[in-house]
Amino acid sequence: MLNEKSLSMETPVAVSIAGSDNSGGAGIQADLKTFTHFKVYAATVVTCVVAEVPGKVLSIQAVEPSVVQDQLNLTLTHFPVVAIKTGMLYNRETIDLVCDIFEALPKNKRPFLVVDPVMIATSGDPLLQPFALERYKSRIFPLANLVTPNLDETAAILGTKLETLSQMREAAVELYKGYRVPFLLKGGHLKSAQAVDLLIDSDGTHEFSEPYRQGVSTHGTGCTLSAAITANLALGLPLREAVRVTKSYITRAINDSFHWNTKAGCISALRHSWD
Repeated sequence: MLNEKSLSMETPVAVSIAGSDNSGGAGIQADLKTFTHFKVYAATVVTCVVAEVPGKVLSIQAVEPSVVQDQLNLTLTHFPVVAIKTGMLYNRETIDLVCDIFEALPKNKRPFLVVDPVMIATSGDPLLQPFALERYKSRIFPLANLVTPNLDETAAILGTKLETLSQMREAAVELYKGYRVPFLLKGGHLKSAQAVDLLIDSDGTHEFSEPYRQGVSTHGTGCTLSAAITANLALGLPLREAVRVTKSYITRAINDSFHWNTKAGCISALRHSWD
């Protein structure tokens, strides 16, 4: 659980362990913008360099595991890290080394860990190597304070497709029984009138709902949502309140998103920050 430490007047530090997205809409770049919006200092550990734009992933280059390890060890040594989020981990080696480092920390000094199990881009392109899903399930989920899968990721974890809110509720219960850690199931892919996210924890299931915005095509909503929750946990909010604040934030980020007409067509991007 989150350390019982006083943040006093210091700016809390959160870490994003994720891939680099050159378009700036997802991954490390989205996390940096989100942490900064919430006035949390952002440190980063880059796991992959991804050439992508909304709707297309062109190439992925994984960072050497030893370099990922050095980034994370240096960050944890030199900063008073309060919260960590993982995004695109991509392969088994990276998942294992992140778990090894986290497990080596004293339990009473571990930062809050939010796991966004990035597997598939909005474009449908794979962002996780084959066989790495098993490592998510066996190693990192049990360490997490929150896991934030979307419906496709939930389906991959459970091996069953989700098409209704009722099925989401059943899946949430199954995930909590299986791992005994909180899960936040993101329901935006249902594309119903309301975008409903389900949080399940030791106190049961809690629903967070906002109107679904039709006709907006962005990417990085999952990265941004998990980063916002991480930032608010770093600021000291209880989990449910962090999710509530984040749900309002991500809804505005979608509603106020950027749009450009380019040679490639209409391009959209989330607005991560505003005055």
